[in-house]
Parts: sequence; structure tokens; C-alpha cells
Amino acid sequence: QVQLVESGGGLVQAGGSLRLSCVASGRTFSSYAMGWFRQAPGKDRDFVATINWSGGVRYYADSVKGRFTISRDNAKNTVYLQMNSLKPEDTAVYYCAAVEGWYPPPREARSYDSWGQGTQVTVSA
Repeated sequence: QVQLVESGGGLVQAGGSLRLSCVASGRTFSSYAMGWFRQAPGKDRDFVATINWSGGVRYYADSVKGRFTISRDNAKNTVYLQMNSLKPEDTAVYYCAAVEGWYPPPREARSYDSWGQGTQVTVSA
């Protein structure tokens, strides 16, 4: 099992930036694929980005490609989501997720078995 804690959310104006962090503990972090998902009120939990154990393979949702960057620092047991050029449609609770032994890193929420509690991101127009 792995415990995940997100941080870095907040309120920003459209066009601004935020950097989310997710710190993992309890297992061997470097063996996990990591993902970011988001859920807005009345919406499904949607895929945002994922990264494999080494950081060499990354996938993004079309809606965030070119604006968001996922990265990881295994020495710090941390995965990041740099969010630039934010839009009001990016407003959601953002969740960090982990799964061991998956390659390529999955884009579906049901493939992940460890989740953080979420951090709120609000983008005003």
C-alpha cells in the first residue's frame, strides 16, 4: 500500500499557473506509475496526465496537452503537475493516484488502486 498527499491547489485567474505536488509513502515509490485526475461538480473523474516509473513515458489528456507538464522526483517520492495557461474549465478537485507494475502507464481511473484525498483548483474568469 502507498499513501498519497496532494498539495498546491488554490485560486488563480485565467491564464495563471499552479504547481501541484503529491508525496508518496509506505511502499517503493519508484516502482509505481503515477497519475493525475480531476473531478468537477456534476462531472466524472477525468484523466489528466500519467507518468511511468522512470519518468520517460508521459501521457496527457488532449484538453491539457501543451499547458500541463507531469514530472517526478523519485529521490523525494514526489510527483508534480505544473499547470500553465489555466482556464476556468480546469476548475476541479485534482487527485493523485498510483499503481504498481503497469506499463505503459494507464489513463483510466479504474486501473489505479491508491488515491490521495484531493486538492481544490479554482480558476476564475
